Amino acid sequence: MLFKGKWLLSQAWYGLGKGMTNAFSNLGAECVIASRKLDVLNQTAEEISSKTGNKVHAVQCDVKDPESVANAVSRLIEVAGHPDVIINNAAGNFISPTERLSANGWKAITDIVLNGTAFVTLQIGKELIKAQKGAAFLAITTIYAESGSGFVVPSASAKAGVDALCKSLAAEWGRYGMRFNVIQPGPIKTKGAFSRLDPTGIFEKEMIQRIPCGRLGTVEEIANLATYLCSDYANWVNGAVIRMDGGEYVSMAGEFNELRKVTNDQWNIMEQMIRKTKGS
Repeated sequence: MLFKGKWLLSQAWYGLGKGMTNAFSNLGAECVIASRKLDVLNQTAEEISSKTGNKVHAVQCDVKDPESVANAVSRLIEVAGHPDVIINNAAGNFISPTERLSANGWKAITDIVLNGTAFVTLQIGKELIKAQKGAAFLAITTIYAESGSGFVVPSASAKAGVDALCKSLAAEWGRYGMRFNVIQPGPIKTKGAFSRLDPTGIFEKEMIQRIPCGRLGTVEEIANLATYLCSDYANWVNGAVIRMDGGEYVSMAGEFNELRKVTNDQWNIMEQMIRKTKGS
């Protein structure tokens, strides 16, 4: 699979963003990465480009600010042309009892996750429509965008909004040759996420215990799925929301799934008790 086009990745200087950039660049893409911290972006761009031999451009962008997004998109088109792939990976999150949450705390997360994704998507989408050019859009959300989750309520709300945005535009903008898909990762240990969601490290063991595959996910696994969804191999995939979590969501959702803790001896006893039960 070879990418000959250009793509934009928001908030791309570590973790999933860096991993996806590396994967696309390895496959031949000319990449443009965007974030607020230009010095770190430049270092990341040079690091990836030196390994893959393909161009990686760094563009400063604060996704919370529509003017900054407009300037970044103009710069993107200037240095690399209209993009073939756009990945919205900008995220912000922290754990907090909701009763301790301030209005500023709520706004900090929703401005990055929901508004930032919308600003980038709309700005680039309008430019693509004017240029009569299609593209593949991909957003990275989370499994609790579907279920909701306490203690990360701003993130759950904003990520659910991103899912709805992508499904809505898949229906409306498909006629322009644009595709919109979503990856919902389960727990993946990256510095940016775990420093705010598991600062003491005590929850990691519990996370692994509830994942049927018995481990956390890796950046490389998400990057591999991202490259497929944005490639020509996935040209008929539009409006999809793909959960990639080692089975965590279905494990927590099933009412009787906790029975996996029952031993064989206990099952033998219960089976005999059930066999003796008559009638309803």
